[in-house]
Amino acid sequence: MESMIRDIKLAPSGHDKINWVTNFMPVMKAINDEFSVSKPFAGKKMVITLHLEAKTAYMAKIFKDAGAEIAITGSNPLSTQDDVAAALVEDGLHVFAWHGCSETEYETMINKALDIKPDLVIDDGGDLVHILHTTRRELLNGILGGSEETTTGVHRLHALADKGKLAFPMIAANDAYCKFLFDNRYGTGQSTWDGIMRTTNLVIAGKNVVIAGYGWCGKGGAMRARGLGANVIITEVDPIKAIEAVFDGFRVMPMDEAAKIGDIFLTLTGDKDVIRKNHFASMKDGAMMANAGHFDVEINIPELDSLSVSRRTVRNNIEEFVQEDGRKLYLLAEGRLVNLASGDGHPAEIMDLSFGVQFFSALHLLHHGKEMKNTVHLMPDEINVKLANIKLASLGISIDALTEEQKAYLHLA
Repeated sequence: MESMIRDIKLAPSGHDKINWVTNFMPVMKAINDEFSVSKPFAGKKMVITLHLEAKTAYMAKIFKDAGAEIAITGSNPLSTQDDVAAALVEDGLHVFAWHGCSETEYETMINKALDIKPDLVIDDGGDLVHILHTTRRELLNGILGGSEETTTGVHRLHALADKGKLAFPMIAANDAYCKFLFDNRYGTGQSTWDGIMRTTNLVIAGKNVVIAGYGWCGKGGAMRARGLGANVIITEVDPIKAIEAVFDGFRVMPMDEAAKIGDIFLTLTGDKDVIRKNHFASMKDGAMMANAGHFDVEINIPELDSLSVSRRTVRNNIEEFVQEDGRKLYLLAEGRLVNLASGDGHPAEIMDLSFGVQFFSALHLLHHGKEMKNTVHLMPDEINVKLANIKLASLGISIDALTEEQKAYLHLA
């Protein structure tokens, strides 16, 4: 299979990036040390659709070292790093991705990757699984199962499963403790603000930051914004999460009210039209908007464009929308994932756990996929415990263990 990448000459820079993150991913190194020897995936083919940057590349290489033949493509047009893609081609993987691809190219690349006829898949956002269930149904019978990285993708999987249309078992990697407790919270919290600050070169302290959604990603975004000195406001539709935000010390109000006072808006809901026409109309001059949900639908860009008398790029990854009354509203990273479109994504130490979840999910499917129901599954909890123990050991941290008497008292023995 011939890869589709921007420029193979970029590979040296990509190798440098991959080599850098390997120094900070001890869980994945431990996995590689064990399974590069036993090669459990020998003879199996895998398609990976994820944000194609250095951490993802390291995981893909580990799957290859464990015996799998890998075809990999990006899950977002703006998150692919062309030098990393080139490095993977040099390392013997099939790569179909380049930065800034069109929607047509994006779908073509996923289809090219699927031509490998995979036994296992790893998805991010649900586009890969969607294509398999629509235009590439001839491949369904050969798939043992797959895993999904994101909240948005898991929602799409449940919708398929509820209709009885999911054709193979999927593990909700996103819902594993060692994923969402760390990746969604600490990873999103740090990487979104890294992307925003890198793009705007502005101070966060003292600004009114509006966080839309108080799930695990929203919690992380709010926590880090407060740490940077922002005045944090939460908008929510779930009353329980809203109470949690109040007890965490944040102001909570509807977006209609927050729109009038916000300086920076960050959406993390996974839903569409979170910020829309009536909100744009009441925003302050200079208000900035960014999204960290998977798709570019949380900020209604067509409505923003329709209200504007002009639209232009004023800085890399920043568009200015001038309103009829002269107010200027700013959109970061085309409303796409600001932490990846404007940054390098989650820190390596965080993705170390997330990709450990992905590896063991694939291993579980390899051994048990044929006997699992065609629905959405949680990763077995013992794998979470195993990953956490590896991570603690890598940090030089030890913890207590229950005595046999304590286990008996808790009815665990």
